[in-house]
Amino acid sequence: MTTTFPPRNRKVLLRLGQLAALALMALLGIIDLASGMRGVLLPLQILSAVASAAIWLPLHKQNSTRLPKVALLFAGGSLLLTFAVALTHDALNTTGTWGYAETVGTLGILFVVSRRANAPWAFIAVVANTAAVGLLVLRGGLNEVFVIIGLILGLAATAVIGAGVYLRTVATTRERALDLVRAEQRAEFARDLHDFIAHHVTGIVVQAQGARFIAEQDPKRVLIALERIEQAGAETMASMRRMVGVLRDPQAQPDAPLAPLAGVEQLGPLIDQFTEAGGTLARLHVDGDVTGLPVEVSTSAYRVVMEALTNIRQHAVSARVADVWIRRTPDWLLVRVANDGAPPKTTLPRERPGYGLVGLTERVRAVGGRISAGPGIDGGWVVDAALPVTQEVSR
Repeated sequence: MTTTFPPRNRKVLLRLGQLAALALMALLGIIDLASGMRGVLLPLQILSAVASAAIWLPLHKQNSTRLPKVALLFAGGSLLLTFAVALTHDALNTTGTWGYAETVGTLGILFVVSRRANAPWAFIAVVANTAAVGLLVLRGGLNEVFVIIGLILGLAATAVIGAGVYLRTVATTRERALDLVRAEQRAEFARDLHDFIAHHVTGIVVQAQGARFIAEQDPKRVLIALERIEQAGAETMASMRRMVGVLRDPQAQPDAPLAPLAGVEQLGPLIDQFTEAGGTLARLHVDGDVTGLPVEVSTSAYRVVMEALTNIRQHAVSARVADVWIRRTPDWLLVRVANDGAPPKTTLPRERPGYGLVGLTERVRAVGGRISAGPGIDGGWVVDAALPVTQEVSR
């Protein structure tokens, strides 16, 4: 089971890490000045160290093209400065320092470029900055000690690049998995819509055929059939308008049986099945009339409860009671699932490593709703969802 940090906590940790790196660079800059960094090019060396921090410090977007270009310019300037410094003093000088602060800054650039930069440009920028950090030792001298240090810096650069590429791969893999979950959820929407439309259109056709045969014998029954046809058609069109933005791939609509979908009215059997399985007692509380809900709202509410009960079975084995509340208001259908067990270490189910809640969130948001999950005030775990039942609040 994987432990994840909320986005806000990750951002705080990132900022703390950046502050620690800046503090280290400042300390190493003081050591540089105290250890013998000197010469007419000293201001440029200090400026180069500051520039390195200015490149890796900002929060760059993934696949940035600007980042590797700036990093490439920095590497070119650093290499030129290295050769200029090396030419201004004796090549056998062993008392100088090559610039510890800039070394750390350049390694930071290598990490950020490997992690965030656009791939084609990143390769060029990584090669250039690896050369820059490996040749920095020329500013201190050319004896065998500095050659060994240069090789060590090359190995350090390789390790930093590897760390950046690893994190980039992990993030890319997770993003692809998230996209797959979203695509699966949209395909599920397509199947639901196919079932719903086929069911109602079939009913419309049957009623229209029947109305034609009884038109001359009983006109009143024809009017009743027409009213039902109108109601079914209006409900179908309303659901299509609300869901058409979700269904972007026409090939994600496989054949499905012509049967009604599981919705709020089928929660009773679901609750009974959960209780009969043993371990946790499930109770259903309904407030308001839940008939006549839009099909996508009703099915989404059913999926929220089903997913929450599944997670209780998997992650809250100590729970004794699971309460399911369904409340209908004029504009919203409110769903809450709460249990009295110990809060799980993560909200994500094992079977779909970390993406069950993602798919559920995608479904709820697709109908204009909101969902949250977290520890309850008095313990346990609570899943809350709000689903709009009118088109006005879903926009």
